[in-house]
Amino acid sequence: MTALLTITILVFISIAIWQMVKIFDLAQPKNDNPGVATDKDNTINGYLMMGFLAFIYIITIVCIVLWGDLPLLSNSASEHGSTIDNLMIISLVLIFFVQTITQFLLHYFAFKYKGEKGKKALFFADNNKLEFIWTIIPVIVLAGLIIYGLNAWINITSVDESDDPMVVELYAQQFNWKARYAGADNTLGLSNVRLIDIDKANILGLDEADPNAQDDIITTELHLPVGKPVLFKMRSQDVLHSAYMPHFRAQMNCVPGMITQFGFTPTVTTKEMRERPDMIEKIQNINDIRVENSKVLIAKGEDALERYEFDYLLLCNKICGKSHYNMQMKIIVETEEEYNAWIKQQKVFKNSLIN
Repeated sequence: MTALLTITILVFISIAIWQMVKIFDLAQPKNDNPGVATDKDNTINGYLMMGFLAFIYIITIVCIVLWGDLPLLSNSASEHGSTIDNLMIISLVLIFFVQTITQFLLHYFAFKYKGEKGKKALFFADNNKLEFIWTIIPVIVLAGLIIYGLNAWINITSVDESDDPMVVELYAQQFNWKARYAGADNTLGLSNVRLIDIDKANILGLDEADPNAQDDIITTELHLPVGKPVLFKMRSQDVLHSAYMPHFRAQMNCVPGMITQFGFTPTVTTKEMRERPDMIEKIQNINDIRVENSKVLIAKGEDALERYEFDYLLLCNKICGKSHYNMQMKIIVETEEEYNAWIKQQKVFKNSLIN
């Protein structure tokens, strides 16, 4: 694949140089070339347009055959994930349909109506009927997509308080995440960056005098019970970050000085996702690549790559600094019993302070 890309780039560079040479020739005042395309030139360009059209369709078909399974549209792990996936599929189908037709018309018309000696182009100033058609159709299609998207967004982001969602804070800082659970009262304690005290292990700036903060739990790993609605409150300590959980189709900016929120209900445990056939195949492909890369590393006297195992991840989707690429936190979706057992092992805020 790398060789094919290299050859393609070299071909395009050669074509660009060739065109530049022709421009320089036309710029010479003593050159006998009148700079007017002949019928032969127009015919060649017409066939080249059709050839490029064939290339577009062929490379599209190849991509669909090799990578058209779209795995990211089949592994959603939240209740609203299917809505997001449906919106994405509709958008992709429309784009593919419109692109196929418009590209065909563009290249075919360039071939059919190529310049020929003695042929005069038909010109008219306007055509109200055509202009109405190519204006109203995109308006209707885009309006439908926008209304559908807004309706989906409102339904997803409007967390129903009657569902008694579990409240969790996601705290972003260069370059890591912290999770804060609201504890038994399911109410997050007050916090302020000015209250951060590393010496006392108050790393998130919780108000020690606030009763609601006493049972809060701060962790470096996010555990979620399957089937339980979760409301995330998001803060940033320094710069703009973005909490991105791809498998849950969830993303929200973390803005310094304010609290943003996003909610969803996880539907697939980590164990269940690992056991899916498509995920097993994907992980096997990744590990096959890591084995091959490990051979190269071992030959250089370096350590081999560890075997990869699937985990849900919380990522930062904003370029927040030099270590942005490594800003991630492991998410574990488990049964309610497993979650309860884990949360009981964690220290509450009042017991984690260093006096």
